Amino acid sequence: MSTNSATLRDRFVAIRSNKIFEITVISIIIFSAMVIGASTYDIGPNWLAVVKFLDIAITIFFLVEIVIRIIAEEKFRNFFRNAWNVFDFTIVTLSLIPIDESEMVLIARLLRIFRVLRLVSIIPELRLLMNALAKAIPRIGYVTLLMFIIFYIYGAIGSFFYEKINPVLWGDISIAMLTLFRVATFEDWTDVMYETMAVYPFSWVYYLSFIFLTAFVFLNMMIGVVLDVMQKEHEEFDRLEGEGEAGEVHWIKEHTKEMEIRLERMEKLLNDIAKDKTN
Repeated sequence: MSTNSATLRDRFVAIRSNKIFEITVISIIIFSAMVIGASTYDIGPNWLAVVKFLDIAITIFFLVEIVIRIIAEEKFRNFFRNAWNVFDFTIVTLSLIPIDESEMVLIARLLRIFRVLRLVSIIPELRLLMNALAKAIPRIGYVTLLMFIIFYIYGAIGSFFYEKINPVLWGDISIAMLTLFRVATFEDWTDVMYETMAVYPFSWVYYLSFIFLTAFVFLNMMIGVVLDVMQKEHEEFDRLEGEGEAGEVHWIKEHTKEMEIRLERMEKLLNDIAKDKTN
């Protein structure tokens, strides 16, 4: 009985690892996104029925696909140890909510939109990018906090000096910070600068120094953080997959450890033989 179970699981493992199966899943996810997009148009009842039928077919396919992946695991709980598997299972399960004229229709449609995110869990490169982004968020948070401090200081200065010039843009510190956000995104910022320069000719120093700090320094700091994390994620991915320089270094380290263990055993064995001869 156990042999039959192992054979059945091996078949499902082969299906899960098959490239054609992976490409089919990716294609269905993309097709699902197209079906969701088609449902947003004002289409006739006949086409609407076709869209509903396709949605049911896609939901059944995803259900079968997730069952195959669960059975392919050696143990049932192993499937849920992977966060991406939990994400896929949640999306597929919630997609079983039927779309009709009930109160759940809006939630059901929203959940079907999130099925597009399954591309991230299916494609390794996208998973790598998402993992890098998630790990970079805490470090980006410190850069964002420092940016907020700069915005706050410049907002207070701008409110003190330019409130009488244009209270709509500089009336208080919160409005001034919104104006500075407009300046940082280069949205007609020269109009704001020229307005204050009519009263304060050297106010350009205020704007240029702010732009230098926010648009150049802090933005590049964020990019540097993301690139650093992505490089580490690529190295970790190569190490696990045994590819690239990181994979080769990991392979050398692992085999070096094995050789050291064998040499220690041989040395111990030779010492034991030498002691026996001495005795």
